[in-house]
Order: sequence, then structure tokens, then C-alpha cells
Amino acid sequence: MSADAAALIVCESLVRIYQTGPVEVQALQGLDLVVDKGEMVAVVGASGSGKSTLLSILAGVDAPTAGRARVEQWDLLAMSRADRVRYRRHTVGFVRQQTASNLIPYLTAQQMVDLPMTAARTPARERRQRSADLLEALGVGALAGRRPGELSGGQQMRVAIAVALANQPHVLLADEPTGELDTATSAEVFGALRDVNRDLGVTVVVVTHDPAVSGQVERTVSIRDGRTSSEVLRRTATADDGGTHVIAEEYAVMDRAGRIQVPRDYREALALTRRVRLALEPDHITIRSDS
Repeated sequence: MSADAAALIVCESLVRIYQTGPVEVQALQGLDLVVDKGEMVAVVGASGSGKSTLLSILAGVDAPTAGRARVEQWDLLAMSRADRVRYRRHTVGFVRQQTASNLIPYLTAQQMVDLPMTAARTPARERRQRSADLLEALGVGALAGRRPGELSGGQQMRVAIAVALANQPHVLLADEPTGELDTATSAEVFGALRDVNRDLGVTVVVVTHDPAVSGQVERTVSIRDGRTSSEVLRRTATADDGGTHVIAEEYAVMDRAGRIQVPRDYREALALTRRVRLALEPDHITIRSDS
């Protein structure tokens, strides 16, 4: 079995084109992404890079134009409307940046967590127990009877995460979950996402522009111009004196056609423009300016 076949999320040459009148906008231009079961991955990129479009496709909210996208057994390009409802109800949970989009102002925290399970026809006793367990696990169990207006921003986001996890999805997608929060509250919410990943075994994909947030996960995927451009892998190393430190290594990502994106500062430093010279060495490839 190939690595991609065993992965939980696989995107290959993913394209999403939006038509605005006579203008076509390519939000994704051949993106590749593989996420294994149990991973927690941060997706970063500048505004307009395509990261939120990717998350909307994985959430079943948007449909790709071309390419390949699979989450578990679901082919995201071939789902019927009924399939899409089942997929969004049971396979993925989605947390949006704006808390107003996640929560219903006139319902209590407990009622909001209960709602997705009611739609899935979960028995009442099971709903009550799971609502209580989720809110407790996310540190807001004592606030089950409060409405969103009675909660702080961080508490609202924790309740939103509980709602997204109500139907026990295997994947949790979070779009800028700390974007409206201060630094201290952001750290608390991100800590809650790490707890969900570790304790509940839920695969977590977080879109963020905050380097402090992305630096807290073992793997960060960067998107540039609608394509996966690089990945940063972090690991903890032990020094001779017994102390530990984190080593972060950045890798360029090669797509199925053998293309990679060379970072801008590299291109500018070596004056790389339209054409470059490639040379195959015994254990590496060199890239030189054609001038």
C-alpha cells in the first residue's frame, strides 16, 4: 500500500477556479497535500494564497474544479448532495474564525453542542452525556448553561470546538481559530486543539497566519500562489547535558510533475529569473543562474 493510500487526507494537483463575471480567479493552482491519521498540521500563507479555499474544500463547503481530493473513503469531487451531508455531519468538524458564524446567540453552550447530535438522531441520553463530556474536556463545563453573549472570546471558541466535535468526526478543521483573540487567549485555545488531537485522537488541520501558533505544531505547510511551496518539520532533540531543544527544518515540496517553488529570497540572492541551470551531482542537484 502506498503512503498516499494509507493517509487520511490526500490532495493531488488540486485546482479551484472562481468565475466572477468575465474574470476567472485561480484560488488553487495544482496544490498537493498529504495528512496522516492523528497528525496536527498548521497551514500558513499570505492572504489570497488559497489556504482558506483549501479548508472549505476539505470541509465539504466548497467543491474543487479539478484534481484529486480524498478524506478517508470520500472522493470530494464525486460526492452527491446526500453524500456531502453525511460527510459534513460525521467525518469532519469545522471551526470558523468568526465566533458569530460558529454559535447561535439564543442557545446555551450545552444546547449548541446537542444540536448536531439531534440532527444526526443520536439518542437523548447519549447527547446529554457527550455534551457534558466535551464541554468539560475543553474547560468550559461550568459554563454549559450560558449563551454566547455571556462568554469571553476564548470561551466562545472552546464551545465552538466542542460543537464541531459533537458527532465524533475524525478530522477537525479550524480556520484562523485564534485570529480574533489576544496572545494569551490564543495560546489557551491552541492548547485546547492540541489536547483534542492528543487525547481524542482527532486529526487537526489549522489554517493560520500567526507564526507563534504555527510554531507549536510538528509540521507546518506553507501555501504560495495556490500551491504547496514548503514544509517545516519540528522535532525535539536531546543535548549531551540532558537538556532538550526543538529543531525546525524547512523543506521545499515537490509536486507530482517534479516542480518545486524556490523561495523568493533564494531567487533574489542568486538572481534566478526565467531560466536556470540544473546540474546533477552524485547526491544532490545544483541550481544556478543562467547569466
